[in-house]
Amino acid sequence: MRKWPLKEKPLLVFYETTKACPLACRHCRANALLKPLPTELSTRDAMKFIDDLTGFDRPYPVLILTGGDPLMRDDAFEIMDHAKSMGIPIALSPAVSTKLLNEDLLRELKKRVSSMSISLDGARPETHNYIRRTALEQIDVFKATLEVFDILRKLDIEFQVNTAVMKLNVHELPYIFKIVKESGANAWEVFFLIRVGRGMELEPLDPWESEDVVQFLYEASLYGLQVRTVEAPFFRRIIMQRRSGMNYAGGKLYQELTSKLREIMGEPPTGTKVSSFTPTRDGYGIIFVASDGSIYPSGFLPLTLGNVRKDNIVKVYKEHPVLRTIREARFNGKCGVCEFRDICGGSRARAYTELGDPLASDPACVYEPTAK
Repeated sequence: MRKWPLKEKPLLVFYETTKACPLACRHCRANALLKPLPTELSTRDAMKFIDDLTGFDRPYPVLILTGGDPLMRDDAFEIMDHAKSMGIPIALSPAVSTKLLNEDLLRELKKRVSSMSISLDGARPETHNYIRRTALEQIDVFKATLEVFDILRKLDIEFQVNTAVMKLNVHELPYIFKIVKESGANAWEVFFLIRVGRGMELEPLDPWESEDVVQFLYEASLYGLQVRTVEAPFFRRIIMQRRSGMNYAGGKLYQELTSKLREIMGEPPTGTKVSSFTPTRDGYGIIFVASDGSIYPSGFLPLTLGNVRKDNIVKVYKEHPVLRTIREARFNGKCGVCEFRDICGGSRARAYTELGDPLASDPACVYEPTAK
């Protein structure tokens, strides 16, 4: 497969179609609301933005429709159909809340999208329902999520499971992994909490806990399921180190999680290879368009680069000085001299949120570069 030209075009374009959502998740980046805001892109604006994406040339980036809940937009199918007609691959990240995601709707979505992502933030109803609280009615979101997994598997729709990890649910990760593995998902994407939006209420992992968790995720990947991280690009450093034969004694959390994993899953199959990775990071291979058209390096890095109402996203991605600096890995502090800066580069969102500088070193990374 030809290497994706990340400097020329993103692999993934996230479009926050709306902030409207029936859920009120405690870690919601978007501060989602029950009603759409009057500032969100009109159908015409959304179509123009999609037309502009064809300026990246084929193969086009994947357009990921997110929110809020993209299905809360009355023109959601119209937007999908337009993107599909342009040859742009579409992925969908809907909310599981009410009976909206029933089998009939999912059959219709299968005609339009190449994949879906569904969130699971706890291995127990108590945890998942607490984190992903609904703003409309008291329902068992955990149960509804497992039912959606069953329908997706039945309809042969490719899907991944997203999990936001924080102190609140970190001890459940091995059990979440088991559910994901048995669900038929093609990937498990673990989001490391960034304190933006409602996530300000929650406690992220400390740096050594983050290291223990990414080392655990390497162990989980040995069971044959693709494992990826969001806002923890140092997972790629771990993959490189472990592939080269480096062992990790690990802290208490790593030992606990790995022991539980072996207990419930058995020993990993022999000869399993960890999936390869693409070295994307906030603003490099990834670009985000907010509901009002604002262009950000990523959804967790709300640094405005322009607006699709007046700016061409292709020009912004290729020429904006912040993005050029990010993709050239010209960072400050230890990230700037790290031998893994090209494949990792640290979380630009966490550096911006915690230090006010999108080019600062990632505060969650414990690695000390060999070059100083």
